[in-house]
Formats: sequence, C-alpha cells, structure tokens
Amino acid sequence: MSDLTLYVDSQYSSPWAMSVFVALREKGLPFEQVPVDLDKGEQRDMPSLTHRVPTLVHGNFSLTESTAITEYLETEFPEPALYPKTSEARARARQIQSWIRSDLLVLRQERSTIVVFYEPNPTPLSAEAQAAAQKLFDVAERLLAHGGEHVFAEWTLVDLDLTIMLNRLLLNGDAVPPRLVEYACKQWSRPSVQEWVNQPRPAL
Repeated sequence: MSDLTLYVDSQYSSPWAMSVFVALREKGLPFEQVPVDLDKGEQRDMPSLTHRVPTLVHGNFSLTESTAITEYLETEFPEPALYPKTSEARARARQIQSWIRSDLLVLRQERSTIVVFYEPNPTPLSAEAQAAAQKLFDVAERLLAHGGEHVFAEWTLVDLDLTIMLNRLLLNGDAVPPRLVEYACKQWSRPSVQEWVNQPRPAL
C-alpha cells in the first residue's frame, strides 16, 4: 500500500487538484486517490490543517495548497523534475504559477473549470473578462516567443497550469490566438493530463 494519499474534489474539476495529480503521475509515484464531496462537507473529515483540496498525505504528514505540495514532491522525489533546474528559471516558474492563481479573477469566475470538464457557458465575456483574457494571451505569447513546445526547455507544471487557463476559453468556444491554440492542444494531449481529463465525473 502506498504511503501517499491524494484527496481531490469528487467532481474532478479543481485545477489545483489536477496539478498535483499530474505531478504524481509524472513522477511515477504510486498513491491512493480519495474523492471528496465538497457540497456535503466531507472535507471537514480530511486529515488536513485547512480542510482544502487538494490535500496530500505522506505518511504522518499532510499538506494543502497545490504549489506547496508540488514543491514538496520535488524535494522529496527529485526525479523526474517538475520544474526547471536553474534558479532563475525556477523562480520564473514560481512567478507564473503564483500569477495564475492570484490574478485574472474575473476570467476564472466567468469561465470556471466547469466549462473545461463539464459544459460550456453561453454567456459572453464581460468587458473586464475580455481584458483579463487579453492579458493572459499577452503573457502566454511572450512566454512562448522562443518558438518551442514548452514555456521552458522541457515540460514543467507551468505548462499544465497555463494550459488550464487557456482552456477555460478555448474549450468554451471563445476566441484564442492560433499559436496558443496549438500550444494548449499539444499540452492537453499529454498522457498524465488525459488521465485526469477522463476521470468519471458525477452529473452536475
């Protein structure tokens, strides 16, 4: 039995739970997955300091917040790497992940991950959300200006996080620049990502 347990939302729609799931798969680590019904308050029974998903339990230690978890996994299980090797590139990766989680709130509200994993939202984007989308496009295009397949020289979790943000628009049928469509489709086809995408989900 694995000493790693991952608690995720039972709808499998949390982008942050997805990030940790993909991290574990990419590292080839065996783990037990426990779906938690947030609507029923089952998170209150998790062995977690803050009762949030995702929660990772490793032996007697539990941790929440996706970037804290993935950095912990990177320290405990260094290979294969989830982040760039150099200090500057690693700092940039942390910057991008923090930005995705803290900015673009209106875009995350108007295009929740329900549109990614369940059904589109027919309501047009507000002017504020359109501005946020353009900001996302501008940053993504600058990050990919080198012409490569990934943000950095190799695949990292930044590619997953950025793709989830782009897919809030792309999979909803909103306009996305062609270069970013190509990038997002490539990242979405990764086997570890597709395993999460194809999780059996309950009806809304």
